[in-house]
Amino acid sequence: MHKLQTKRLGNSDISITPVGFGAWAIGGSGWQFGWGAQDDKQSISAIHRALELGVNWIDTAAVYGLGHSEEVVARALASWSGPRPYVFTKCGLRGDEHGNVKEVLKGDSIRRECEASLRRLRVETIDLYQIHWPVDDTAELEEGWAMMAQLQREGKVRWIGVSNFNVEEMKRAQAIAPITSLQPPYSLIRRDIEEEILPFCQREGIGVIVYSPMASGLLTGAMTRERIAGLPDDDWRKRHADFNEPRLSAHLELVNRLRAVGDRRGYLPGAVAVAWTLRHPAVTAAIVGARGPDQVFDTVPAAALHLTPAEISEIEFAGELAGRGQ
Repeated sequence: MHKLQTKRLGNSDISITPVGFGAWAIGGSGWQFGWGAQDDKQSISAIHRALELGVNWIDTAAVYGLGHSEEVVARALASWSGPRPYVFTKCGLRGDEHGNVKEVLKGDSIRRECEASLRRLRVETIDLYQIHWPVDDTAELEEGWAMMAQLQREGKVRWIGVSNFNVEEMKRAQAIAPITSLQPPYSLIRRDIEEEILPFCQREGIGVIVYSPMASGLLTGAMTRERIAGLPDDDWRKRHADFNEPRLSAHLELVNRLRAVGDRRGYLPGAVAVAWTLRHPAVTAAIVGARGPDQVFDTVPAAALHLTPAEISEIEFAGELAGRGQ
């Protein structure tokens, strides 16, 4: 196992590595935001490879594959003989029998979700439990967060966080119970959290775990026009604007710039994209998804890559053009 630096997550007693294993894609298909069919053996090998490389946390969610991702994580840990990683999961997104997803933050719903996640993960306590998405109804949002705090008091979860919340929503939650962490999307083509959300988290001591630092595979260097055209119909990315024109050309040009920087330093484009997110002082760590062990080996090295100011400027100029679809 490799030794990676760790950083304390918000107000918790947990110190995590700069990158963690993201288990969204390994949930497989059959639901609204699936990535297409996935081989569970490959998923387990990918998790093991990440742990071998020193990663000490896994991020999943009840909705990923409608429970399947959590089950795969449990199987991977059952066959893992090394130190136990932290396991983070999420609640508040409920899937129906057709695989469609909606936000539900009612207290009794969150309690049922927590009990189900504990069973699927085969653990007595969840290390970090996060509300996956906010709801417009502020009373329901507050009810959901109050239940999260109750589950923490009961010892079912150690720490509680939120995902995709804005500043106003975080303030509402903070008035009820402290927030350990926020999980927002953040990448070179999605930088909107820099203006208000990251400074707020920094002031409040809220840890930040960013997701999609490689824009769901778009910035890895492995995503080509041909590969996108060949994605299965049940892969949500095939329909997303970032993977289609007029944005796609600018995004692929950004990848060329990431590749140029990476080639000089001995890293792949995806690792450079992840390292760019980690440069921000408010960011605690980044989630790196993988569907097989080779993808893990390509991106975990980002944990040790520190970009120079000149490299950051070079990357960001290309990123700004990509963000404008130019």
